[in-house]
Amino acid sequence: MKKKIGIIAGLIILIVLGVLGWQHYKTSPSKVNSTKVETAEANLTEDQKLDKMIANMSLTEKIGQMVMMGVHGTEINDDMKYIIRQYHVGGVILFDRNLNNIPQVTKLNKDLQNFAITEGKEPIPMLIGIDEEGGEVVRMSELVTPPPSQQAIGRTGDPKKAETWAKDTANKLKTMGFNMNFAPVVDVSGKDSRDYSSNPEEVIKYTEAAIDGYKAENMIYTLKHFPGLGRGKTDSHVDKVVVDASKEDLLNKDLLPYKAIIAKENPSDYMILVSHGTYPALDDKPASISKPILTDLLRKELGYKGVIITDDLEMGAVSKHYKFRELGVKAIEAGADIVLVCHEYSHVEDVYLGILDAVKKNQISEERINESVKRILKMKMAHLVE
Repeated sequence: MKKKIGIIAGLIILIVLGVLGWQHYKTSPSKVNSTKVETAEANLTEDQKLDKMIANMSLTEKIGQMVMMGVHGTEINDDMKYIIRQYHVGGVILFDRNLNNIPQVTKLNKDLQNFAITEGKEPIPMLIGIDEEGGEVVRMSELVTPPPSQQAIGRTGDPKKAETWAKDTANKLKTMGFNMNFAPVVDVSGKDSRDYSSNPEEVIKYTEAAIDGYKAENMIYTLKHFPGLGRGKTDSHVDKVVVDASKEDLLNKDLLPYKAIIAKENPSDYMILVSHGTYPALDDKPASISKPILTDLLRKELGYKGVIITDDLEMGAVSKHYKFRELGVKAIEAGADIVLVCHEYSHVEDVYLGILDAVKKNQISEERINESVKRILKMKMAHLVE
């Protein structure tokens, strides 16, 4: 009997100690602090969460988010890994040189994305883009059915076709791991197959329809080439393009599609790509490095709050007249958020290091860098994070 009583008493003591231990665990400082942290995180606004992410990033990581580059090879290789890691590159654009077949493209994009996410303090996904406009400007035309040119779609008289083609294109790109397309073109011109129409109201109708197609597939789209290259007579890939038009004329024609989309669409859904054209009525510098065009016109006058990306800085319109070390700096000073360098790694390095040096010398403030990074992360979090 005494033995049984002893066993029962021992069991009661163990139960009591277990209950006390659980109570202590529930109210222990580490548990309470953990709960408070989780509650505090849940109560943060989107802006506060983005600010916290940015505060946790180094200056070099932040500048990397502002660079988008072309890569060489059809599979992830040591050169790609080095430049992405060394300069914390936030986005890539692929060309036919990178594209052999659908499984290969899918694996390349997956490998790039996985590598980028594991490289920084914050698991920030990478923008992976492509030029799939339709007509003359398409990639992998032998792998997937390319869209018709925007001019051909515009001539059908049916804006719904623009939506259908954009949705189909976005769906095919998404299955391969792309998350953005450098389309649609919103230049107003009747002479270029890349444009919907010479009538700005028609351009607006077809562009809005295409946007519906991209939005249906959660694909980031890009309006180009701000403030409009429809009047250009030469090719900015080769050298300087001058658009002789008054500001009033530009506002009443070339800029109407931008005004319409900016007023209607969520700025985190798309980017605006800025041309290297020169518009004497607005500034004597190319648009991509012009503060009067990017900041005064696009940001302040038109009210755009999303991401501004330059056209390829290796194009002759700017690369023949400026050094790469200064081009990125001039673009950021003007108001760009992302600088695009499509081909040579050495040019990517020069552009990146030029921006980094400018910040270290207080030519560009870190606050200015943070403004761009916040816009980029806001877009990425809206579309690339499930």
